[in-house]
Amino acid sequence: MRRALFSVALGLLLTASCAKSSKLSVQKGSELAGELKKAADSDVQEVRRGLPEGAKQLAALYRREAPPQDDVKQVRDALERARNKVQDLRVAKSTFFALADLDGTVIRNDREQDQMAGKGLFKAFPELRKATSGAYVETRGVMPEAAERRGAPDGQWVSAQPVLVDGKPRGLYVTGWSWSAYAYRLENAARSVVRSESKEPLVYVYLVVGDAVYGAPTSPDVNANAIQEQKPLDKLQGDAPFTAELEITGRDFGLAVRAAPALGSDVAIAVLRSET
Repeated sequence: MRRALFSVALGLLLTASCAKSSKLSVQKGSELAGELKKAADSDVQEVRRGLPEGAKQLAALYRREAPPQDDVKQVRDALERARNKVQDLRVAKSTFFALADLDGTVIRNDREQDQMAGKGLFKAFPELRKATSGAYVETRGVMPEAAERRGAPDGQWVSAQPVLVDGKPRGLYVTGWSWSAYAYRLENAARSVVRSESKEPLVYVYLVVGDAVYGAPTSPDVNANAIQEQKPLDKLQGDAPFTAELEITGRDFGLAVRAAPALGSDVAIAVLRSET
């Protein structure tokens, strides 16, 4: 009898402990998601401030006799100089900077291996066409050549600023990041925060973009699927987080999701946290 009562008591104690653990994960994860939302706001502001200034640096490319298309090395060098001369662009979290024609064809990006050159931007990002009229534009879409996660779905947040010469658009200065790369950036930021805790938890960060969920290139897809099943965007109300206690592959997690309107009207940051 005593042994049976002890087993029941131990089971109740373990259950309470697990419940308390996941509740703590939800609470801490919600706080962390709030901090990451602030980071996203700052990241977008860097691009909004910096891209128009960088575009001014590229205007010289169109004052030469030969068009930029005739010397793509010169274009890449100009892209690097433009970023180096503008503080906001130096610290921007972008995974690429590129120069494109007014028809949307990419002339060159700043990556050593340029998969985007010669590809059309407007098919992947139709809203960018508005930049040809002289306006700064932000949008999102899917361009395989700009993906950072190979062999798996990936999309991008992008912005474009027209390069003006004598007040007229001559080209497009484009930048952005893939969702998987940006999830990795936020996940590293989150882990830097929790590293100071006495007992470091397990933390993953995902981006909910419409019906899709993107994680860092090495993050488990099973976590993304678990978040997707919750349909968090349908449950968000204003700035309040959506939270849930989940069990994924036998481990208890707290899920906290916060809207990130700076990244888009239907984009949110999801934090999965598990106490260790």
